Amino acid sequence: MPAVSSSSGRPSRPKSKESFKLSKALSKMSRNVLKTSKEIYKELPRVALDPTYTWLVAGLLFCLEIVLNVFIILRVNYTEIDWVAYMQEVEGVINGTYDYMQLRGDTGPLVYPAGFVYVFGVLYYITGHGANIRLAQFIFAGLYLVMLGLVFRIYSRTLKVPPYAFLFMCLASYRIHSIFVLRLFNDPVAMLFLYLSINLFLDKHWAWGCFWYSFAVSIKMNVLLFAPGLLLLLLTELGVVKTVARLAICAGLQLVLAVPFLLENPVGYMVRSFDLGRQFFFIWTVNWRFLPEDVFLNRYFHLSLLGLHLAALAMFAVYRWNKKNRLLDLLRLEVPEKEQEDSKLSSDDILYQLLWFSDIQIVSVLFTSNFIGLCFSRSLHYQFYVWYYHTLNYLLWSTDLPTVVRLLVLGVIEMAWNTYPSTVESSISLHVCHLVLLGALWVKGHVSQTEGKVKKVK
Repeated sequence: MPAVSSSSGRPSRPKSKESFKLSKALSKMSRNVLKTSKEIYKELPRVALDPTYTWLVAGLLFCLEIVLNVFIILRVNYTEIDWVAYMQEVEGVINGTYDYMQLRGDTGPLVYPAGFVYVFGVLYYITGHGANIRLAQFIFAGLYLVMLGLVFRIYSRTLKVPPYAFLFMCLASYRIHSIFVLRLFNDPVAMLFLYLSINLFLDKHWAWGCFWYSFAVSIKMNVLLFAPGLLLLLLTELGVVKTVARLAICAGLQLVLAVPFLLENPVGYMVRSFDLGRQFFFIWTVNWRFLPEDVFLNRYFHLSLLGLHLAALAMFAVYRWNKKNRLLDLLRLEVPEKEQEDSKLSSDDILYQLLWFSDIQIVSVLFTSNFIGLCFSRSLHYQFYVWYYHTLNYLLWSTDLPTVVRLLVLGVIEMAWNTYPSTVESSISLHVCHLVLLGALWVKGHVSQTEGKVKKVK
């Protein structure tokens, strides 16, 4: 007799072959998913620690950053600081005022070079004369993502930092996201072009790298802190003649961008846009809060910091960055082309080729040059954090500090920059971290020790 269902009294149908196969396939799939999950879980430590997985982790973090930036823009209130002043300054230029001494905004006179005027002039038109703040925020989020991609490319070329450290670099800093999408400062725009230039230097496109480096300087001159390291790299890689040509590119771009302003008032333009002696307000300082205000404003204090800055640069240039046996070797007029066959080169030329900088060494010299400048800065304001934030992981993992100390330094620096207003304790903590890192970079030794010593050529 057929089987009878107890609920309806109707005969029940046996399972079809199709439903049995489907059930078996689903069971097999679940086992495979479970097995794959276990394998992925086992590989997580390797992915987190092995720098060769940089792009995998970077890709995941990049996607998270898209979501995070959109969330911040939609959920966190925008804070007006300089955006309106930026728009007022470029509006003056658009209206026909080319005398830098006459260009002002609510926060004071225009004190940035000509590239700033062009970049923010474009933003002025795109955002409806600066009125569409939300659109400006999304543009800056896009700029942040582009810059992050350039930074990740640098890290992927050098493979010095374990991927787990990028979690702190991307997701842990409220201040950095605020500087980009909640404050709309010009500092991150300058840094975007700086990282573009470093990528070009790594690809040995020195002329284009110098072009975009100069463009970054034209937006904000803090990028000049990289200049001492860049000069040494150019002399080492290209020789004096080609270095002069690359410096001419830098200077030429500055002149071209500034032509309208130089024709109107050349002295006014130079005084305003490249004012190295500009006085900072004590109320905004992050790094010197523990000093009395009269000391902070004292010119002799400023000159002392400049002297320490130059001394530190000289020490690193001579004993840590210079890969030649003698300083005079840096003044060689020409260097052998890398495409030349070894048979056409003298033993001195071959040795010179061995002394070219690797990717790791190029980045080390540039990042350290900038960091030294920040250590001895007359004042650091909150938006200046972006000047070196994305280099900190590289610098810390270039030292022999224990990992726990590296993470502690990152954490304390982040705390100091997020303490508002700054305190005696936060300023001292920031200086201690800077000195620890600077000392560790010095103790690490010559830049060539990161990849072993250069072989001698007989």
